[in-house]
Amino acid sequence: MKRSSCPVKGFIKNISPFNSKDDMPSALLITKKLLAFFLCYLAGIFLAEGLVIGGLFLCGRNFLKGEMFSDNVMMLLKLYGMIILIAVCVLYWKLVVKRKLNEMGITKKISGWFMGGGMGVVLIITAVSAIMVTGTIKFSGFSANFNITMLLMLGGYTVQGAAEELLSRGLVFCSLKDKVSLPVAVGASAAAFALPHMGTLCSFEAEYIFPGVLCLILISCVFSLLTLRTKSIWAACGLHSMWNFCLSCILGLDLSGSEGSWAVINMRTSGKNLFNGGRYGIEASIITAAVLAAAAVLLWYTYKRNNTERQA
Repeated sequence: MKRSSCPVKGFIKNISPFNSKDDMPSALLITKKLLAFFLCYLAGIFLAEGLVIGGLFLCGRNFLKGEMFSDNVMMLLKLYGMIILIAVCVLYWKLVVKRKLNEMGITKKISGWFMGGGMGVVLIITAVSAIMVTGTIKFSGFSANFNITMLLMLGGYTVQGAAEELLSRGLVFCSLKDKVSLPVAVGASAAAFALPHMGTLCSFEAEYIFPGVLCLILISCVFSLLTLRTKSIWAACGLHSMWNFCLSCILGLDLSGSEGSWAVINMRTSGKNLFNGGRYGIEASIITAAVLAAAAVLLWYTYKRNNTERQA
């Protein structure tokens, strides 16, 4: 009886996210890193929401009775609350994984954030412009909504992008890229990135689920390849943050099923179809999928070319 329990104990110890052991078969290592992802994600969300609820009570608002701040303030609290997720990821990496932060992609090359942010703006402009050609997104003028709230939203989306990238690219991709084949590491990171979005995506019409999942996988591949190409997580953080900020706050379009706000450029969808992604937004558009696929191929090509040149 004692002998038969040893393999089970060994299996549990291998996949447990509470130790730094990584000398194991690839399948077990991937399982371990995905469990670490969900451990940090759930712990971070639990702590962040707990703080928000506590803050509501301190301000004399009963969360249980639906007494909230305005939608704008709640959105800002949600975005900035992801600082807790960042703290959880960093503490987990330092205390449990016991590796240096630069191995997680947190390097001193923070200027990469601006390069990635520029790429995010280019990708958004390309995708939205291509969809406009089909007539399913239309320009309806400019707004005078640019104010301090916009700057606060930019800060919030900067925090959100960093939190999601530390989870998916830091904890998963950077942990796996030197241990398993590159496609497997990219795929595991894409799975980790996509799964938390599935609950929202699946609440929309069935025809948008496949293109929505495809866009999630493709943009995750872009983030991972950008991290690989720059040897840092900052560019992926910048791209992620500026994509979300421009889509929601500059263009006022739906972001992952959430209505856009504070638009500087008033863009409006015309109808619901696979060109504009319907109510979910352009992240469930087949045109966006094509743009992201082209970006992923380009990043892969430049990465392989640079590797070949260094080896020559």
